[in-house]
Amino acid sequence: MDQDKIKAFAGKVFEDMAGGMAAGLAYVGTRTGLFRAMSGNGPMSMDTIVLASGLKQRYVEEWLNGMVCSKYLEYDPDEKTFELPDEYSYLLASEGSDHFVGGLFYALPMMLGVAPRVAAAFETGGGVPFEDYGEDGILAIDLMTRGLYEQRFSDYWLKSIPEVHATLEKDGRVLDFGCGAGRAVLAMAKAFPRSVFTGLDLDKSSIEQAEDSNRQSGPLDNLRFVSGSVSDLDPQDQFDLITVCDCIHDLTDPIGVLKDLYSRLKSDGTLFAIEPKVADHLEDNINAVGSIFYGMSVFHCMTQSLAAGGPGLGTCLGPAGVENLVRQAGFSRFEVLDIKSQMNLFYAVRH
Repeated sequence: MDQDKIKAFAGKVFEDMAGGMAAGLAYVGTRTGLFRAMSGNGPMSMDTIVLASGLKQRYVEEWLNGMVCSKYLEYDPDEKTFELPDEYSYLLASEGSDHFVGGLFYALPMMLGVAPRVAAAFETGGGVPFEDYGEDGILAIDLMTRGLYEQRFSDYWLKSIPEVHATLEKDGRVLDFGCGAGRAVLAMAKAFPRSVFTGLDLDKSSIEQAEDSNRQSGPLDNLRFVSGSVSDLDPQDQFDLITVCDCIHDLTDPIGVLKDLYSRLKSDGTLFAIEPKVADHLEDNINAVGSIFYGMSVFHCMTQSLAAGGPGLGTCLGPAGVENLVRQAGFSRFEVLDIKSQMNLFYAVRH
């Protein structure tokens, strides 16, 4: 055996384990507000951080040391101060922005918490149902997407389809299928007060959270939420725009659902789909984002679909996979939109 190759791989194992620990510590920093307490304050002593955060000293001390070793914080050994640089704070302490990464850290315990059950499913089949991820699962997904939806959905993403944007400024009718906690449809309803919006999701807990968010922000008169499937909508409901955000790959009956959406889309309407940014071939996904998405697939997206008897398409469906599904559902026009994003691909699908 190649001893250098063994040594190099051993180093990678330690790096990956260190990354897992760093992400866990970053979750704590996000959840407890430690990153926010340090943001914009320059070098701080441990006592100052403890006072600012209101947390227990021994835990804060060990967390600070771990975050220094993980290179999330900078440390001055002479002054014994810790600093969260502004460049790091931009990502770690910016909840509600389109560049906040805290949702990724929230997803980690939510997903790895079911790892023993997922491992068992490798032998027995089935998987972990969506509802078993509980409120933490809904919150993690919400935090990963909230800022993006609020900051970019209406002002940037939908402008890439000018005819849709123009319709919504007048009197469009919009369905957000699989709306989750409702951030996307809330953002659209605020931006286009002349249009009418419906958020639809099978998960009752997600709809309850969406309705609560709507109450806190208004509520908006041009927005309603429905817990159920497409068949639970008024049979006469037809839509100019149907949005499907990051959930086609999760569906238990993707072609059936897409056929239902096809029947609810006006002849000149558009289905706007968002899916993870992955390539169609494995060799083109050998990078950090690919690693994240395949992990998310095993521990969440694929397993919850298989648990419900679905095909378990998984997070890494890719453009060819999405196009194949929508064409089987009856759509004839498929376009990959030119929208810049590190994590997402965007599609416009039409009759």
